[in-house]
Amino acid sequence: PMIPWGEADFIVVCAPSEVEVVRPFLKAGGLMIPPDFVDEKQLANKRSLNVALLGALSHHLDIPEARWIEAINAALPPHLHEVNAKAFKLGRDTAAARR
Repeated sequence: PMIPWGEADFIVVCAPSEVEVVRPFLKAGGLMIPPDFVDEKQLANKRSLNVALLGALSHHLDIPEARWIEAINAALPPHLHEVNAKAFKLGRDTAAARR
């Protein structure tokens, strides 16, 4: 990681085994979004968990939702756009509900 220990404002963790490994990088008052933040059972495609976690992160950053979706769509083939847009919304809605 490029961020020194104790200085990360946000950490998104995609693998359960990495939660404790990256925890020291989080600064006091920082936010960690672990893989169990989103209920995987609600995802149409389990492989879109990373996008759902980005949706949760997006709730905390001042970047328009449309820009996030635009970037996600640019990185994925068209047949995956809809399922990932739904995953993003799930993560974003979950973060809003927990605030």
